[in-house]
Amino acid sequence: MTQHTINSQRRSLLRAAGSLALTAPALALGGSAWAAPADKKSLTPLTFSWSQVSFCLTPIPVAKETGIFEKNGLDVTLVNYSGSNDVLLESLSTGKSDAAVGMIHRWLKPLESGFDVKIVAGLHGGCVRLVAYKPTGITKIEDLRGKAIGVPDLAQPAKHFFSVFLKRHGIDPEREVTWKAYQGDLLGLAAEKGEIHAIAYSDPLLYRIERDIKGGFIQLATNTDPPYHDKTCCVIGVGGTLLKKNRPAVTALAKSLVEAYEWTNTHREEGAKIFQKYATNLTLDELLHLYKQLALHIHPTGKSLRDQLAFFAQDFKDLNVLKSTTDPQKLADHIYANVL
Repeated sequence: MTQHTINSQRRSLLRAAGSLALTAPALALGGSAWAAPADKKSLTPLTFSWSQVSFCLTPIPVAKETGIFEKNGLDVTLVNYSGSNDVLLESLSTGKSDAAVGMIHRWLKPLESGFDVKIVAGLHGGCVRLVAYKPTGITKIEDLRGKAIGVPDLAQPAKHFFSVFLKRHGIDPEREVTWKAYQGDLLGLAAEKGEIHAIAYSDPLLYRIERDIKGGFIQLATNTDPPYHDKTCCVIGVGGTLLKKNRPAVTALAKSLVEAYEWTNTHREEGAKIFQKYATNLTLDELLHLYKQLALHIHPTGKSLRDQLAFFAQDFKDLNVLKSTTDPQKLADHIYANVL
């Protein structure tokens, strides 16, 4: 049997499994399941930008390989994107790109500025973590007062999130801790040298630092700790032009990804096998270990999504990231679209 035949059989099995597993979630969304298109000519083409180094986005290639996109009438081209957030949002708002996924902590401020992009669904929780280097003796959040926290850049979502988190624990994130930026793979060395005492970052890069740096780390917090235990972090954004011209396609996209996250949540090993080709220097067992921190079941839409966006907007306003005149609820109403 040729490798081509094996791969074809595997894809067929995945598609069949996906169709069976997704029947209940499709009904739970309150809409009828889309009929499978007769041929590829009847599919709506869409480009979707994502970061293929982000293991939390595993359900996106799952939707591609199991046929979930096709089942919902879409021919989706995945584009690996690593440029600046503003450029990505501009490409969405001008119609150069159809849709993208990003962390809400990177998108709120630009969306406040007026990009014609709407958020249509949340995808999951659990993207970022805060760890302390064990030799420092830090064991809890309050121990960070007067210490230095390393981040890959000062506009990184982990810095924004844990700034709010520190404030909730009575620590002024601008005056009582020092934020230091290092290129991602140098953060561990900076901890070893005593230049920083803790690291706020996302996996799998943070996991590699923990794995490879002597001395070890202790986890202090994640963005699934209360009051964020039921909140999303990564969201789907679509251009306003696409939403106006082809709302059914946007609905199909949101529905497909919610279904893919449900499927991956209950088929984690199969999802990890699909994603493994993108996972540099991570074994299947390591991927499965990392999935344990992810809240793959959190994917708000409709009013729940709007309420979560308002919640995060209030966080950002409290940090003076958003303008003092911004009303969090009105901003949420403006930047989200209820497509499901």
